[in-house]
Amino acid sequence: MAESTPESTEPAGNRRTELGQGPGRLLVLLYGVFTVAAASRSIYQLIAQYHEAPLAYILSAVSAVVYAFITVSLVRGGEGARKAAIVCCAAELLGVLTIGTWTLVDPSAFPDQTVWSDYGMGYLFIPIFLPVTGLFWLRRARQD
Repeated sequence: MAESTPESTEPAGNRRTELGQGPGRLLVLLYGVFTVAAASRSIYQLIAQYHEAPLAYILSAVSAVVYAFITVSLVRGGEGARKAAIVCCAAELLGVLTIGTWTLVDPSAFPDQTVWSDYGMGYLFIPIFLPVTGLFWLRRARQD
């Protein structure tokens, strides 16, 4: 009869990477704050000012959804959530780089700011550092 180790007796579904623990707590906090900030701002702008800068306001709403998904993934934990968060952080980084560059090259395309305008300058550049930090943390938190 084979001897079992404590690791092998634990059901696979119970083993989770604690994504929202340690440094991950700061990421959960920041992504949570950015979710609320981007969502509340974009909802107001979409309702009250849509005609002024629809592209900017829609992109702010998209960023809020991305932030919310990453927040939930970090809190939920587990390998599936980690992989989904990696995809979202990569998409977020691509969005920040694309929109940041676009706002510098053609400012007239964005009559109003988005969360990702000028690489997040209006938010102390946190939007450019957040996905990079998230990707590092998610890579480090990988289950072996």
